[in-house]
Amino acid sequence: MAPSAPSINSTMSSRMATARPSSYRHKSEKRGMTYNIMLVGQAGLGRRTFLNTLCERAVIASPEAPNPETANVADPMKFDTYEVAMEEEGTRISLTVIDTPGFGDGLDNTSCFKQLQDYIEAQFDEVLVEESRVKRNRRYRDHRIHVLVYFIAPTGHSLRELDIELIRRLGEYVNIIPVIGRADSFTVEELDAFRANVMRDIVYYKLPVYNFCWDETDSEALVENREIMDHIPFSVVTCDEVFDNEYGSVRIRRYPWGTIEIDDEAQCDFALLRYILLNSHIADLINYTEDMLYENYRTKKLEVGGYGENDEEEDDDEEEQALGASKKQE
Repeated sequence: MAPSAPSINSTMSSRMATARPSSYRHKSEKRGMTYNIMLVGQAGLGRRTFLNTLCERAVIASPEAPNPETANVADPMKFDTYEVAMEEEGTRISLTVIDTPGFGDGLDNTSCFKQLQDYIEAQFDEVLVEESRVKRNRRYRDHRIHVLVYFIAPTGHSLRELDIELIRRLGEYVNIIPVIGRADSFTVEELDAFRANVMRDIVYYKLPVYNFCWDETDSEALVENREIMDHIPFSVVTCDEVFDNEYGSVRIRRYPWGTIEIDDEAQCDFALLRYILLNSHIADLINYTEDMLYENYRTKKLEVGGYGENDEEEDDDEEEQALGASKKQE
């Protein structure tokens, strides 16, 4: 694959060496950050190698060869959780990644959408319950999904109904960042055309993908974020080999006709996407989840009265049991 979409300019490249200042990030440098990523996409789009390349280690082992007798049977979607301790630019990150094998592999994927929505809402509900406690658990771990990386199949045309429905249904609950899986299957011209088609669909259907320019108070960051928006959906090529040369180690993907250096901005967007997910925008993604997405969900939940009834009944039962036990002792 020849050099793909135009790389980010030199100003952006220089910023990638240092994280953008953030009060949230500054406060978290010593205590560490709790950060949750969900990966969604059909089989064969590179979710496993993406995670391993993102974390720079083998988080998910290579899958076993499928049984030929059951290869035509679609497995139901499930949630696989992986926890990784990382350090980026001096900040400790307690990273949890939720992978979703089985998504979109059936003829009717309606249940997949509901499962994903239920899972994300369940994490919001956990926080809602925790906030209502008189004595909160200091060791409570926030499991809210801060970003959903959605892998788009490289069809060469535009978004499919599957893609549109997922983004439309989940966009109000989670920050969705669309990426083109197996982007190395395109030529430069084909990649540019497909990216333009996808963006046209996002605009036409008003799909709620993550808006990097949501905070307009920081003028310097706004310039950077507008440049980043030009790369949506991000073209992703992942690493299957590390090659050592006289200049150091280089992460590559090897082909019969040559290699791609996945960290070369001129060849794919992986380096930029990793910088966004684990460095410059990690605080923005967490803050937007907590201050916007969760607060909107919390408000709607309380307005319809769909929260706390079962929990309050359980608390009342416990209090009555405790009171009865004390009376017996008297």
